[in-house]
Amino acid sequence: MKRMWPDEFDYVLDGAEEVMLEAPATVNEDGVELDAIHRPALKVRLSQQDFERIWPLAEARYRLDGRFAGKAITLITNNPHYHAWHPADGGSVEDVSDSGVAYTTKYVVAHFLFDDVREAAVAA
Repeated sequence: MKRMWPDEFDYVLDGAEEVMLEAPATVNEDGVELDAIHRPALKVRLSQQDFERIWPLAEARYRLDGRFAGKAITLITNNPHYHAWHPADGGSVEDVSDSGVAYTTKYVVAHFLFDDVREAAVAA
């Protein structure tokens, strides 16, 4: 199925950093061999509130438009193969609203697998 990333969440990718997820092949505590990882990804820092809004999109592949046209992303949340890149604490920022009320914004660092979109060509 071809799913497009929802336009309402385009802002999540505005400050995305392209990174490479890398880890050697290993054997976990259960004796299961895990393949080496060498995958392009997008790393984002977003508010906890925004992360909770995009959580339902996790583990599904979405095609992108705009500056990432021709690419697709998959939000990593709880896939054991990518445990090292599960969402993590991104710190917090304390601020004061215009009305003088102090508040804290908590942030999350999340990763999206970042792939090229490949279309099958029909031979003529």
